Amino acid sequence: MKLPYRITVRVRRNRDGSKKSMLPVKSKYKIAKRLGASIFEQTQTQKFALSEARATKSRPRRRGASDYGRQLLEKQRVRYTYGITETQLSNYVKKAYTTADPSTSLHKMLEMRADSIVYRAGLAPTRRAARQIVSHGHILVNGSRTTTPSHHVGKGSSITVREGSRRSPLFTSQSEEGEGRQVPQWLSVDRDALTLQVTSEPQYTPTETILDYPTVFEFYSR
Repeated sequence: MKLPYRITVRVRRNRDGSKKSMLPVKSKYKIAKRLGASIFEQTQTQKFALSEARATKSRPRRRGASDYGRQLLEKQRVRYTYGITETQLSNYVKKAYTTADPSTSLHKMLEMRADSIVYRAGLAPTRRAARQIVSHGHILVNGSRTTTPSHHVGKGSSITVREGSRRSPLFTSQSEEGEGRQVPQWLSVDRDALTLQVTSEPQYTPTETILDYPTVFEFYSR
């Protein structure tokens, strides 16, 4: 049976040689229509906004979503925003739930991943590209090479682009493209030197963050 959409799965190998699949992504535009344009960088455009506005007018009005549906959508928004699997998010939630401020703890865990920091610093145009940059070994954390996008980067840590990767088109073009992106206050970035320092930790502010973490905790506490 022919599927109405194409599923792309990136395959990596575990240490024992077995296959390990990354988060599968269907049509980004279909997902963004369901979860919101902010999920992917490619859908944060005026063209997509106009297309969605026209489609919304022609769609019949739906009844209000159930609590479960609302919680599921928010959980999916978090997953697709950070490009993580269900298992990864579940583990983050379990760990954060044991702390005094679960929402802030979950936010820190997601934002202080190596791939998230590379993206936030403007060294990659998208989170997906940031994951590839880390997994291909282009990044050094405190002088040590890492190929794990989920690697936790703590306060006071430094990230640099590996010497052998500095002349790669990945970074020679990004130094200009990343200039327009606002770098969070908890990062200190030197784009010319392709280095950055984690000076503090990100804070979760519901009014400034598009993700509703308390709703995600409601989903997992069912």
